[in-house]
Amino acid sequence: MTDSLFNGPVVPGPAFKTPRHIVVEGPIRVGKSTLAKVLAERLHARRVFDCEDNPFLADFYDEKPGAAFRAQMYFLYERHRRLIEARPDDGPAPIVSDFLFEKDKIFAYINLDNEELRLYEKYFDLLAPSVPAPDLVIYLQAKPEVLRKRVSKKGDPAETAVSGEYLEAVASAYEHFFFRYAASNLLVVDTSEIDFVERNQDLQELLRRLRQPVKGTQYFLPLGQG
Repeated sequence: MTDSLFNGPVVPGPAFKTPRHIVVEGPIRVGKSTLAKVLAERLHARRVFDCEDNPFLADFYDEKPGAAFRAQMYFLYERHRRLIEARPDDGPAPIVSDFLFEKDKIFAYINLDNEELRLYEKYFDLLAPSVPAPDLVIYLQAKPEVLRKRVSKKGDPAETAVSGEYLEAVASAYEHFFFRYAASNLLVVDTSEIDFVERNQDLQELLRRLRQPVKGTQYFLPLGQG
């Protein structure tokens, strides 16, 4: 493994060392799991992917009473467990994950009522200090209408049941969260005009940007097709 994120030329300057823990984040169908998989393969990294088998999620989508709280607490526990067991500072290989532990709060604030949120926050505050901040977060954003089109194209029954209003609320909550985020180096990527899941040239353009270091908060606005 080289010090570069990818096999390719690195911009001249001080030696660029691969971040030890990279997180790819963003709302539904923005491409975070696809990019995380590509990065993990290129880096020969350990993968830490989000929970996809939450047993309370179906009831949440069916709007059953109490299901939102049960689903949220399960996500909180499972995300914490996966990150702690991965031990980002242990072992020779870097870690790539497709979720940030703090993002759990984004959905809690949207889905829980005030009493549920107060209880949730007690558990979140208990668990959060044991989760180290990643070295780099790649935040993929897209306009709500773009996300809706991608959800429709994917055709997942659970996802298509999500209302446009909810999807817009999630996208807006992500925007507010990352506008204030300062715990790690952050690269904000607007994917509204590109589709690196479907177009390899868009993926390669993003990978070229990731061969350069990210310091603080930086923005990447790909050119797209036109």
